[in-house]
Amino acid sequence: MSGDNNLKVLNALDVAKTQWYHFTAIIVAGMGFFTDAYDLFCISLVTKMLGRIYYHVDGSPKPGSLPPNVAAAVNGVALVGTLAGQLFFGWLGDKLGRKKVYGVTLMLMCVCSIASGLSFGHEPKTVMATLCFFRFWLGFGIGGDYPLSATIMSEYANKKTRGAFIAAVFAMQGFGILAGGIFGMILSSAFEAKFKAPAYEVDPIGSTAPQADYVWRIILMAGALPAMMTFYSRSKMPETARYTALVAKNAKQAAADMSKVLNMDIEAEQQKVEQIEKKKGSYGLFSKEFLRRHGWHLLGTSLTWLLLDIAFYSQNLFQKDIFTAIGWIPPAKTMNAIQEVFTIARAQTLIALCSTVPGYWFTVALIDVIGRFAIQLIGFFFMTVFMFALAFPYDHWIKPDNRIGFVVMYSLTFFFANFGPNATTFVVPAEIFPARLRSTCHGISAAAGKLGAIIGAFGFLYLAQNKDPKKADAGYPAGIGVKNALIVLGALNLLGLLFTFLVPESKGKSLEEMSGENEDINEETSGN
Repeated sequence: MSGDNNLKVLNALDVAKTQWYHFTAIIVAGMGFFTDAYDLFCISLVTKMLGRIYYHVDGSPKPGSLPPNVAAAVNGVALVGTLAGQLFFGWLGDKLGRKKVYGVTLMLMCVCSIASGLSFGHEPKTVMATLCFFRFWLGFGIGGDYPLSATIMSEYANKKTRGAFIAAVFAMQGFGILAGGIFGMILSSAFEAKFKAPAYEVDPIGSTAPQADYVWRIILMAGALPAMMTFYSRSKMPETARYTALVAKNAKQAAADMSKVLNMDIEAEQQKVEQIEKKKGSYGLFSKEFLRRHGWHLLGTSLTWLLLDIAFYSQNLFQKDIFTAIGWIPPAKTMNAIQEVFTIARAQTLIALCSTVPGYWFTVALIDVIGRFAIQLIGFFFMTVFMFALAFPYDHWIKPDNRIGFVVMYSLTFFFANFGPNATTFVVPAEIFPARLRSTCHGISAAAGKLGAIIGAFGFLYLAQNKDPKKADAGYPAGIGVKNALIVLGALNLLGLLFTFLVPESKGKSLEEMSGENEDINEETSGN
């Protein structure tokens, strides 16, 4: 449909040339994602250290480690908080406006990052309980950033490069993971130089220097810095024109805001907004009209994100084995506590550089060229292929001579997750739903993804345990083994490929055209 009958203020945004305010929006929204990724992934740097400090067992040949239930709580509580935050702030972003809620999520992230580093008490139980409490609320703030950042960027962007702009916001996650790894390396190197300690096998107690307790706290607290840096910029961003005109029904304010942003005069069409509203009424999320127009779309965006995140977060299954196998992480007893943080941070940085960051930016470069649908299909297809290629000859891959091949296949799987559904599942829900439900629907899709993340990170941790109970990790029951777990993951990726067909292509189309709001506008103008 033609955009000529669209409101002039929205048309102006759709055809605007790429300019400075687009990049400002990417940086302001992107720094939220940078912080999100840093905060969610930095916990993996410090869990081993927490085990050494708070769960040391005298006389044990191995350093202390978090019991399975504590490890699950520390790693998983932020994911649960994120799921809740996505639903709550997604809904709130449509009720109160994107801008009003945007600052709240950032403040929550800042305060809880600092508070989680200040987790108090000397007893393991009190430290872990306070850490989990603050990481839940940190996750709650992070959850809000998903629907709000995506919606704000999609509503500010022009239709020609909208996909690249939303994907660029999401791609800042890669830099957040990278920054977490690099900061972990710098900090642990500085502490190691200043507070030298023997390896665990030489002196079990002395291997954990008392100052190690500061390392994990500083790593967690540093997550507040990038969020603080963008707080002022977020507070100065005007509300998006699409929310102001189509949801708040204030065409005059929308035109005034965007006139400043675009440096041009835009006519306010208050009468047109009111006429559209009279003509179409506004159907809600649980109405038959929403189900008819967007029911399949919401099912598609939610299921593809759920299936992707099961596979994406299950990568924790093999990371420790892979890193140990190729010598990136030597046995824990040969290192002291601070050296262990350094080696884990180095491994995370290398994975981010080789696999994570390039995948994201391939998507940014190509999403408006070949489209979201094609990238998602390609991604799910190759994830399926590589998961099966790892699974069926699994016994071949675990032989020492073939380990490098295993690492290459593993890296390619996650390259195609990032140049594929990991990015597109974030982009598409911000483009295909009506303005008044856009943030809510994105929040629902993202929350389905986080449910997948929880299944992937914890369900598969139990599922992938050795079939022989004696060979399973301490504290875990017997599972189906890594080989069978990989086959299940491959099948889930194949399902993701099939559910992609429920999601429409939005490349080069205006948001109103995708959501059907243009139909209402065109009906109104042709009826006059």
